[in-house]
Amino acid sequence: MTELENFYLKQDEPTKGTLLALREIILSQDKDITNVWKYGMPFFCYKGKMFCYLWLHKKLKQPYIGIVEGNRFEETFLIQESRSRMKIMLLDPNKDLPIKTIQNILQRAINFYKTGEIKI
Repeated sequence: MTELENFYLKQDEPTKGTLLALREIILSQDKDITNVWKYGMPFFCYKGKMFCYLWLHKKLKQPYIGIVEGNRFEETFLIQESRSRMKIMLLDPNKDLPIKTIQNILQRAINFYKTGEIKI
């Protein structure tokens, strides 16, 4: 078993289910997205460029999607904290995922990689 596979499998429910669902949502956005193990965490690359990642918030113990180019987005649900480039989208594993919101922000991030622009 790889470190990447082990990351998902070692999580407790409902966090495990949330992370696995997020992985599927992210990978389904574009055929050029791959899931890799980088910097000790599951990263997703778009055509080889770091695109987003999944992790657990240390204090809140909630899973989140980290958007690599998050500083280019103005959405209030994306949190900067002390990061200079990335923003995160916290998700409550005890609630339904906001799938349309996740898909929208991921598509806008993919569009940035394709065109260099963030479109509303």
